[in-house]
Amino acid sequence: MKINGNEIRPGNLIEHKGALWRAVKCQAVKPGKGGAFNQVELKDIRTGTKLNERFRASETVERVRLEQNEYTYLFADGDMITFMDSETFEQITVNAELVGEPAVFLQDGMVVTIESFEGEPLAVTLPEHVVCQIVEADAVVKGQTQSSSFKPAVLDNGVRILVPPHIESGTRVVVNTTECTYLERAKD
Repeated sequence: MKINGNEIRPGNLIEHKGALWRAVKCQAVKPGKGGAFNQVELKDIRTGTKLNERFRASETVERVRLEQNEYTYLFADGDMITFMDSETFEQITVNAELVGEPAVFLQDGMVVTIESFEGEPLAVTLPEHVVCQIVEADAVVKGQTQSSSFKPAVLDNGVRILVPPHIESGTRVVVNTTECTYLERAKD
């Protein structure tokens, strides 16, 4: 789908200079002399390189839509992670770099979204919230209850997070996978 250069917004995927780019930041610039343009910071979705580009309203670029399919997490083997298509039961193996840091939150049977372009997987998105169990929590220090203080704790997957003082070892909690933060006690 063709769009004008001034219609590019953050998050858009465009095809430019023979590569796929995600718009990270966009700023409309209207200089005193000359025509207005859109200053766009682009990031190559395959290599991660960044590029600053100016697009005038008269220029057109190809906007790309990614296919989004749901897959079920099966297992990890080294730095490769295997998922199964929920409908066709076809398996796909991707590099752990596509998942990124949230890979530590993958659980058996978890449903993830894999974005792909022309059959090539480009990104793996986990659910925003997961339930984990606290396996180790520091003791509460007396006198800290007046202010809203947090204490360090270790989840069953080895990740360290900060939790409120009332959370103890063995408690199941809801964790935000993108920010790696405590949200609330899990409802059992």
